[in-house]
Parts: sequence; structure tokens; C-alpha cells
Amino acid sequence: MTGAVLFDMDGVLLDSRNTMLTTLAGVATAALGRRVPVTDLPPDALTTPRVEVLASLGVADPDELCELWWDAALATAAAGTALFPGVLEGLTEIKDAGIATGLVTLQARARLPWLLPPAVLALLDVTVCREDADPKPAPDGLLLALGKLGAAPLKAVFLGDTVGDIAAARAAGVAPLGAAWGYAGPAALREAGAVAVLGDAALIGPGLLDFSSCPTAGLTATTRTR
Repeated sequence: MTGAVLFDMDGVLLDSRNTMLTTLAGVATAALGRRVPVTDLPPDALTTPRVEVLASLGVADPDELCELWWDAALATAAAGTALFPGVLEGLTEIKDAGIATGLVTLQARARLPWLLPPAVLALLDVTVCREDADPKPAPDGLLLALGKLGAAPLKAVFLGDTVGDIAAARAAGVAPLGAAWGYAGPAALREAGAVAVLGDAALIGPGLLDFSSCPTAGLTATTRTR
């Protein structure tokens, strides 16, 4: 295989915004003993660590309670997740081009079958999950994925949707690409140092690898890359 394209999952491949917000609200509801609607969550809930969000709502021992209730709440809410349009087609074209693919996610491995269709999991050569490496913005997960693929950082790109994703890619020496349709938004991704910000998930394709080793920050991809 020549080169590697790595992806974050939530907000990049998977439209899980409502699922994650509902899960946070569900854990808060169970912990506080009163209904906590999604509208009570802070506006940056999707880009803030879950324990910080829960603590801001008054939840004591959020780490412990996430271990206790998170998976059950997520499994219930996960019925509302869906791939962004163009993701499956783009991944298929990347694989058909002989390019290695990988997923680096903060989700636990056991959750992947609840969240991603089997057709997508089959197109990923490697998956690095919460239990496998220190979480982003640390570069460990990206470096682990590249090691498993036998790919060099300079011949790889990572498509993410948060400032932490961009920081992890830069620290790993991988070209960071931003997904404007995800959680943080294009302005934050450009400011964090993405070498390009894609405007639509339909842009996912073999052409993403053209951005590897790209030295210029702040570009905006507006044409199809496949």
C-alpha cells in the first residue's frame, strides 16, 4: 500500500452530534436525579471532555459515573447515528486505490459495532481506540496506527474535526486536515493549523493523500478530491 489516510470517527465519518449530546444529558440526568435536557448542556459540550461537561452541571465523581452509565446511555442513543453522505463511497475509493486506511478515535473498541456499519469497519485496515493509546491531542494513537500500517508520517494525512485532532496530527508529523462539517467548525480548525479544511464529506477520497507533507496552513478544499 502507498501512503495512509487516517480518520477521526465522531463528527468526521459519523454524524453523532445528537447521539453524544443525548448521552451526556442521560448520564447527567441519572447522576443528578432530575431531568437534564440537551438544551441545558454548555454550548461547547461536544468539544469539551465529558467529565468537564458533567462537572460543570454539578455532577460529582464524573469519571466514576461515566464508567458506570456511559455505555448504557450511548447504546440507547446510538440509534440516531448515521454516516455522513459520501463517507462509504469515499472510503471505498481510497481502498480501491491501494491506500491504507485507519481510524483513531476516543471511543472504546466495544462501541464501534454499535456506531459504525459493518461495511465501514471492513474498509478500515487498523482501528486505534481509547484503550490503545493516550487520547488526542497526544500523537500516540496516530503513531500507533501508522506503525501498524507500516506507513511513514510524511506519507500520511489525518482528517479530524476538533482542535485536539489537528494538534495530534501536527505532533505526529502527519498532515492535519479539517472536517468543516464536524464539531469545531472551519475557523477553529484553520486557526489550529489544518493544512486544508474540507467543506463536505463527499470530498473524502484518494486525493486526500495529495495533502501529505503540505507545508501551507489555512487552505480550504472546495473541490472534489476523488
